[in-house]
Amino acid sequence: MGKIHTRLLKEIAGYEIVGFYDPDDTNAEKAIAEFGIERYDSPKKLIELVDAIDIVSPTITHYEIAREAIKNSKHVFIEKPLASNLAEAKELVELATEANIKAMVGHVERFNPALLSLNRKNLNPLFIEVHRLAEFNPRGTDVSVVLDLMIHDIDIILSLVKANVKRVSASGVAIISTSLDIANARIEFDNGCVANITASRVSIKNMRKMRIFQPGAYISMDFLKKKSDVFKIDDTLPMNGEEEIPHFEIDLPNASKKYITFETVEKKDVNAIKMELEHFHKAITQNKPVPVSILEGYNAMNVAHQILDKINQQLMLNKQ
Repeated sequence: MGKIHTRLLKEIAGYEIVGFYDPDDTNAEKAIAEFGIERYDSPKKLIELVDAIDIVSPTITHYEIAREAIKNSKHVFIEKPLASNLAEAKELVELATEANIKAMVGHVERFNPALLSLNRKNLNPLFIEVHRLAEFNPRGTDVSVVLDLMIHDIDIILSLVKANVKRVSASGVAIISTSLDIANARIEFDNGCVANITASRVSIKNMRKMRIFQPGAYISMDFLKKKSDVFKIDDTLPMNGEEEIPHFEIDLPNASKKYITFETVEKKDVNAIKMELEHFHKAITQNKPVPVSILEGYNAMNVAHQILDKINQQLMLNKQ
């Protein structure tokens, strides 16, 4: 991920890469050869010389590096999850607020064309179904599948549902790694919306789909194919001027005829990581809000840890 970010930062106008820190000599030598940038022997030395820092390191290191940067009034971009535990994440939120710096969390799926294409749609979810399945990859196993994969969908759901979380229930199991590899969670909100999320990193195929059900509409987002399908139900014949919009009709018992329209909505494919780093740059140089704030990163972590707590409680009961 560090190499991906470095390559993209070099492509974005307005960024000047001062250098990087990596404790691994082999990785560092490859980065120097590939990108021609300077290596520093400690994060502190690098932080002193920059205006902003991009933290793309193992989760357990996020807190110390981000804390040092924020205390030195540097803007920070932090890959998800924000920190390794809630106490650290909460302190980073408080420090960033006090320092009045730009702090953004790398929830890259916010920039997936499947979601971006729905920006102008009136989303009011009442039920959300999510499947995020991935083939096993050792990268990311320093944290559970909840913090590695499911947290993407938790963040998106929290951004779509404008209500507080009321109740969380969950189950999960470790299969290959020492932490959870598959998990399912049910999140209930105060406004009645329910989200059912399944995440697995031991699947035989990749799947990243989110289905939203709301009054008069069904929306299916495919994050792998980067497109969304929208079905709408109308009481009247859908028209575009004098032309009928493609549709099909259904007759329901004790109800008038309904008309269902179908639309595939797509947005020009983008490099989601590049886009989030471009937004981070604009937030700093134009004093704009970051698209995924450090508080939103904390809120996603908070729900993720509620899910982990529920799973751990269930696992303890199973052992008794």
